[in-house]
Amino acid sequence: MKGERGAAGLGAARAHLRRCLSERRAVLAPGAANALTARVIEDLGFEAVYVTGAGVANTHLGLPDIGLLTVTELNDVVVRISDVCSLPLIVDIDTGFGNAINVGRVIATLERAGASAVQIEDQVFPKKCGHFEGKAVISQQEMASKIKAAVDARHDPNLQIIARTDARAVEGLDRALERAEYYREAGADVIFVEAPLNLSELTLVGQLSAPQVVNIVIGGKTPEISQAELRRLGFSLALYANAALQASLRAMQETLGHLKAQGSLWGIEDALASFAERQRIVAKPDYDLLEERYKSADRSDAA
Repeated sequence: MKGERGAAGLGAARAHLRRCLSERRAVLAPGAANALTARVIEDLGFEAVYVTGAGVANTHLGLPDIGLLTVTELNDVVVRISDVCSLPLIVDIDTGFGNAINVGRVIATLERAGASAVQIEDQVFPKKCGHFEGKAVISQQEMASKIKAAVDARHDPNLQIIARTDARAVEGLDRALERAEYYREAGADVIFVEAPLNLSELTLVGQLSAPQVVNIVIGGKTPEISQAELRRLGFSLALYANAALQASLRAMQETLGHLKAQGSLWGIEDALASFAERQRIVAKPDYDLLEERYKSADRSDAA
């Protein structure tokens, strides 16, 4: 059935993502906080899914992105997405849920769950959203130890380790760039300098030696620029971590606000996906075929 995969499929997804990152063509990776969103992303033809820590905290806990999510909660989401989505999953593990030893266990756990890449950041725990104020960062040596633990813990060498630095907001751009190169030397496959403030800063980040990630957040600190421009600057991956979440929040507010005010959904029916479209996205027709198949088997046994 579409989306389902075993070990061979996971290996292929990781190898594909590694090739995509090496090509530096600014692959678009929308964020998903649940399996339904991941299905929509795959159905629309994207090449990767970003399992957003902020999105999981907001969606599943109803809480802000301030380090409240546990690795168990995150792992459950990754497993559910991996069950129904065949795209590479880039998983946000925040600060790694502890020290280097903890990071090693987290990597092994999420690799089994279906991750194709994991992103770890150098904030002090409890972390904050990368576009919040008041962040703090650990030493680059401590972050390097977490990166080395992550590299040592992975079984599949194609599992990509993405090292994010939030130092731009704390120590300035020059130090953030220095940290990025240091993390590359520590073993990170991909570097992520969070929250550059303008095109000039994005240009400097794109010139780093390792494949680069940029995070576009509407209302955040980094300006939105086109995929073509990001590709020209040399970025490998463009995260739209919260686009689906922000769109769905607005849609829920508008639809349910109308229902509360009017007592019905009359007049805004076109704002809702149809019943048939909802069933298509969750593969209901595939399960109908399975039901018929096993009914036929039952009749054959009875005969």
